[in-house]
Amino acid sequence: MKKVISSYGSKFNAMCCLIFGHHYTISRNVTSHIKEYKCLHCEKQVTTNAQGNLSNLTPERKDINEALQNIYQKRHSHSSHKQVA
Repeated sequence: MKKVISSYGSKFNAMCCLIFGHHYTISRNVTSHIKEYKCLHCEKQVTTNAQGNLSNLTPERKDINEALQNIYQKRHSHSSHKQVA
């Protein structure tokens, strides 16, 4: 039997999301305020935008999130060293 896959998982799962809505789980914590989410059923990926709403995770937004995560981690690693000293 041939398995038909859409850009967001199987067509059946995509149809379920269309009817019932997506079931997002956090796939990555970028910062304490920005996260990336993935639907358990259709595998659609979204992220939090500047206004706090969910937006499709495009390659450009993925690069921005990567840069933000690097800055966030560097800033928090320096602040933890200052508290210890």
